[in-house]
Amino acid sequence: MVGQTVSEYKEVISSCKELFEKKTSDYGTASWRILRLPSVTDLIFIKANRVRSIQEKGKQKVADNVQGEFMAIINYCLIAMMQLQLEGDTRLELPVAEAIDLYNKAAEDTLELLSNKNHDYGEAWRDMRVSSITDIILMKLLRIKQIEDNQGKTIVSEGVRANYQDMLNYAVFALIQMKDEKE
Repeated sequence: MVGQTVSEYKEVISSCKELFEKKTSDYGTASWRILRLPSVTDLIFIKANRVRSIQEKGKQKVADNVQGEFMAIINYCLIAMMQLQLEGDTRLELPVAEAIDLYNKAAEDTLELLSNKNHDYGEAWRDMRVSSITDIILMKLLRIKQIEDNQGKTIVSEGVRANYQDMLNYAVFALIQMKDEKE
């Protein structure tokens, strides 16, 4: 199963990366480089909150599908990790190749974390509800917001990067679950 999860993760990330590359071609990197980290956190919050709202109401009025919102969560988490990597770098426009390299590095680091946790937890996520995954993403967002409000200082907690990685992985799990439900 672990090998299957790695290949499913890579498949999801490949789709998200394709979207990221297209949007980077359309808008350039300034469209996300201009954002401070709390703004990226709030963008993720908006997406996760919309998913929860749709799950609770059982219908939606805007055509954007839930899968697209989870993909956006993944890409915004990767953007947040890239922003952390670029801390102190004031360039708004990055060469596309550099942006893709940063994206790939953040995705690979997160895959390594997923593999380690998946080993320890024994793929427990496969028995979770997508609605629970959404709630966990929202919980992680509230943690990040608190850490940001505390200027990044924590006593015993993981930092924001680890929380972005966890949210990314949960969003990947949600997409895998939703794909499996359709099949």
